[in-house]
Amino acid sequence: MGVPRELSAPFVVLGPSGVAIRTRLKGLTAGDEEVLRLVGAHLGSLASRDLKRRCADGLEHSAETWAQRKRALSVESSSRWAGSITKATHDQWALSRRAQFAHIQGLEAGVRMIAHRLSLPVGEKGTKRAPDGYRSRQEWFAKTRRLRVLEDRLAAERADRAAGRVRVVRGGKRLARNRHHLDQAQLTEQWRQRWEASRWFLQADGESGKRFGNETIRLTPDGEVSIKLPAPLAYLANARHGRYVLTGTAAFPHRSREWADRVAANRAVAYRIHLDVQRGRWYVTASWTIPPVKTVALAQARAGGMIGVDTNADHLAAWRLDEHGNPVAAPRRFFFDLDGPATHRDAQVRHALMRMLHFAKRHGLSIAIENLDFQAETTREKHGRRKRFRKLISGMPVSGLRSRLVSMAAELGITIVAVDPAYTSKWGAQHWQKPLTSNKRATTRHDAAAVAIGRRALGHPIRRRTAPPRDDRRDRRGHRTVQAGPDTRGREETRPRIPGPRTRSVRAGRGANAGDQDAQHRSGRPAEHGSWQQDSLPLSH
Repeated sequence: MGVPRELSAPFVVLGPSGVAIRTRLKGLTAGDEEVLRLVGAHLGSLASRDLKRRCADGLEHSAETWAQRKRALSVESSSRWAGSITKATHDQWALSRRAQFAHIQGLEAGVRMIAHRLSLPVGEKGTKRAPDGYRSRQEWFAKTRRLRVLEDRLAAERADRAAGRVRVVRGGKRLARNRHHLDQAQLTEQWRQRWEASRWFLQADGESGKRFGNETIRLTPDGEVSIKLPAPLAYLANARHGRYVLTGTAAFPHRSREWADRVAANRAVAYRIHLDVQRGRWYVTASWTIPPVKTVALAQARAGGMIGVDTNADHLAAWRLDEHGNPVAAPRRFFFDLDGPATHRDAQVRHALMRMLHFAKRHGLSIAIENLDFQAETTREKHGRRKRFRKLISGMPVSGLRSRLVSMAAELGITIVAVDPAYTSKWGAQHWQKPLTSNKRATTRHDAAAVAIGRRALGHPIRRRTAPPRDDRRDRRGHRTVQAGPDTRGREETRPRIPGPRTRSVRAGRGANAGDQDAQHRSGRPAEHGSWQQDSLPLSH
């Protein structure tokens, strides 16, 4: 049996550092839409050209090359548009570098796994911690070929990273590939429109101290939207200083007061305008940075108990625990459905999180959740033919749930504590599933895992009890349980009934008398029933 890996300590999750709100641009005329299309297409071509030049610079990028690119863009747009384009280019290049590094890690994990399984004899059985050998000579031979393919890909990716090369597709690689499979993607008529709209550039960074926080795309508190036109399109202006004022207006239903306060104080607000081709609607997104939310200390988050939450493919299993790690009341399950379009899945996750957060808010407790990352768990090299298991892991909304939970919890003032996910399901089922099961309540592995997560966040071991002292099987060295201290009220009372025998001397079906020491017929026990009662803890022979 392998030794369990070292567990990382629980920590309080930091709150969000930015805010983004979106609303629809209503009342646009055909002329307004045509101007937006022309501006977006012109700036999009400049952004594509700038991204190409940035990728060509690679690791030799410097402040001087950045300034040269910005000056070249300013001639065909403006200094502010050029600043927004170059900043977006750098963000996209940096994101591609991070994705490249993650891809290299995935290839390395695949190469290691295949090499290990090829080193085993064909048909050898594996264990829970080590994979088995391949089941046939044909599969073994096919995996040797795949190993060479992965090694070639890994060598190419490492060479690209060393040279600073990244491969970026403005508009998205998936949409670009759909061009060759329009019938399967059901985009025969809309592909060109979606492709062009995704490559437009209509976003501008804010500037504190400027009027309404943004000189390029300006939204007034009354909802008026105006755009600073690029130099080649200045003839389209219908207002002073080369600006175009849209006929339509925008009103933010969410965080409207916070946005209005920032605009009135001329604080920086960034805007992005985009077109939803499927719906034929224009939207504007406002975003700004906020100071980091002050997180409470871990000891304060543990005060009064915690709610342990286990994340699953179709529900969140939650159980409230007191400060000693004891489960309180009944478990709660918050279900969601991840079938359907992305908007439906996102709404389902938000609804489940809101119900869980309201449950935590009512009891004034923090939430403990696993710090999950399944990037290396979905590879076919690790799980082989277990496609259903890989699909189950891939379907769990880990990243989306985590980001939404942090932002939504910050709004309600709820603290999130992240714990190491190692062995929570296994140890929870081993130590808590059976004791928490009764004839009136069926406890699942997910419920038991929620208890294990909550106990780990509270600083308690997942095991229910520690071993008694070796030289003294009673209580001379202190109470045997790790759930309550020696001065805790009620710790010597009769424990609740648990199905099955309580000690080896009690027959099955006599669990109801666990609190009555007379029913156990211990040697030396007086035959008469006196007022004296033995400690309710089971004693070993």
